[in-house]
Amino acid sequence: MRRGIPAVSGGASSPTAVRERERDRERERDRDEGLLRTEFAFELPRGYVDGSGTVHRSGVMRLATARDELVPLRDDRVRENSAYLSVVLISRVITRLGSIEDIHPGVVEDLFASDLAFLQDFYRRINSEGHTRASVTCPSCQENFAVDLAGGGGGGRLGES
Repeated sequence: MRRGIPAVSGGASSPTAVRERERDRERERDRDEGLLRTEFAFELPRGYVDGSGTVHRSGVMRLATARDELVPLRDDRVRENSAYLSVVLISRVITRLGSIEDIHPGVVEDLFASDLAFLQDFYRRINSEGHTRASVTCPSCQENFAVDLAGGGGGGRLGES
């Protein structure tokens, strides 16, 4: 269990808890060594379904550069429809989605709306706030706590044990 953050699933020695402790140690080591974290793992709520029917949920997004935010503004699709900006921008900063490494606007176009909304929020968090944590309130007991939107990479989803 992380400082002040209740465990989302599993016991103290569950695979999820072990992964959480390892990620926390890695973050603290990077912070202590003054390293800048530029890539962030994530887990999509639904997942991208490719042409063969394979669902890809885990991925990696890197920090955006100024070029990443400027280049899409010259794209004709963005000029015709400003809503397309997020599609082009997200496709530039995702480096991997499941086994797919060639992420292009067509891949992002085919995401479920909930996954695109997740990635837009994830992009904002890592590029503006510098972290992937979100403050949430339990609907049952109304207690506030933080969760890491990056997910565990082990298949466990929020609310699942």
